[in-house]
Amino acid sequence: MRRNSGGCNGRTSQMGTGRPRPGAVVVGAGGCSVTVGAARTDSGISGAAAPSPLAQDLALASLSIARRFAAGATMWCVSPKWPSHARHVAVEFVHPVIVGKRALPAFHVDEPDLLGALRVGSRAADILLAVGAAHDERLAELMRHARAWGLLSLWIGTGLERPQSGAADHVIWLSDDEIGAAYGGGFVRAYHLLWELTHVCFEHPGLLTSESRECEDEVCITCSDEGRLGEVTAILPGNRASVRTAQGIESVDVTLIDSLRPGALVIIHAGSALALVEEVPR
Repeated sequence: MRRNSGGCNGRTSQMGTGRPRPGAVVVGAGGCSVTVGAARTDSGISGAAAPSPLAQDLALASLSIARRFAAGATMWCVSPKWPSHARHVAVEFVHPVIVGKRALPAFHVDEPDLLGALRVGSRAADILLAVGAAHDERLAELMRHARAWGLLSLWIGTGLERPQSGAADHVIWLSDDEIGAAYGGGFVRAYHLLWELTHVCFEHPGLLTSESRECEDEVCITCSDEGRLGEVTAILPGNRASVRTAQGIESVDVTLIDSLRPGALVIIHAGSALALVEEVPR
């Protein structure tokens, strides 16, 4: 059995060279353990081989993160309520504590105006990771704008209330109470596993290319019927506006929308803004 020195840091080690069996306990540094393939007792899933919903969420999120990092993304970590956790996540990804693992670009953002800081610093195809409660409107607003900018969004939290469906691309939600998650190690275990599973994906380069295919035709029937989210950056003459989308800055017709201001989110279709998604506080 191989162990890292120091306390519990979520790194798993393996006994022997074989693949862990479902139900086996894999012991990590400092004595941390994870049961392979075990389901949560409240999940309603029977059998040791059935992964829990949380395990599936972690695996899917890790794959998405690995693909973004492989394409050159930067991770932006925020947590207005627990900034120490956001700092910890950033250090976790940028500091390769295991020999041979990649240092991945990650930053903790702790500005009074989180939206303004991320608007300036982030690029399309970056990653936004937030730690916080489902009722935190600051995080909900960040997630909405992240989608407009083309960022991959992850929301780690805990409690009976989860974010609304579609609030983030990936939601990692713990069954611990808030005290247990924030101060008892729940959050730490979650993003340690996220870090390690991301590096597991790096060990399989074939996983790092998305199966989705870019449109090669001059006109794509599927995409031509798609409504896209964008953030207004400037109002232009002639009922037009400059709008930031996942594809970059676009000039869009805004004839159908009254009283539009920079910062507003709009639905774009066929070069026109069709609807206002949210009002921006003055």
